[in-house]
Amino acid sequence: MVSVLVVNDQSLQRLALRMLLTAEPGLTVAGEATDGDGAIRASAALRPDVVLMDSHLSGAAGIETIRHLTRPARRTTRTPGFPAEEAYAPRVLVLTAADQEAEAWAALRAGAGGFLLDDADPAELTAAIRVVAAGDAVITPGLTRALIDAVRQQHTVRPLPRTSGLGALTGREHDVLVAVASGWSNAEIAQWLSIAPTTVKTHVSNVLAKIGARARVQAVTFAYESGLIRPAA
Repeated sequence: MVSVLVVNDQSLQRLALRMLLTAEPGLTVAGEATDGDGAIRASAALRPDVVLMDSHLSGAAGIETIRHLTRPARRTTRTPGFPAEEAYAPRVLVLTAADQEAEAWAALRAGAGGFLLDDADPAELTAAIRVVAAGDAVITPGLTRALIDAVRQQHTVRPLPRTSGLGALTGREHDVLVAVASGWSNAEIAQWLSIAPTTVKTHVSNVLAKIGARARVQAVTFAYESGLIRPAA
């Protein structure tokens, strides 16, 4: 069962999302919040798998909320069912408008696990929640194009020191990171490298661990910021 914390400042939208998600097999609504502070408090108390955040809560405060939510926290007291000092951080899925690619890029860097356009249909939303809960990334094709264009317009992307994680990658892991940053699926990478999809999954997990990323979408931003992938002119 995937638990979801709904974060939206509109009561009717929160109600609609709750009704939609609770009617979906395998999903449950852990709680609701109306702003970033409330989301942080509710996440700490309820420990949802996914925080579904509306783009109206973006901007500087929203980015800081995402950064706080996705930073693993540890319990300092013993609670039945949870060992002491257990690390926890939810996945964050943001519902966003098509013209907010700049904020989407900043949110990805802060740790968001995916973006879905706010006019997505119910099936797309529930599928995206499951994907993000599993640790994968969700970015709609249209927003992906906009993000690439936004990166091309940036002039501050500079290679990071090798200590940032690139130097720890093997040659095969380097190839896998390039493919992931190019938007390839595990199946496509497996075909390209002539290896099994399960082997690709292992390589991806190793890459994420070495560069300090929690999901593929953070690996993409790392690849650009480290200079491994350079936006076309």
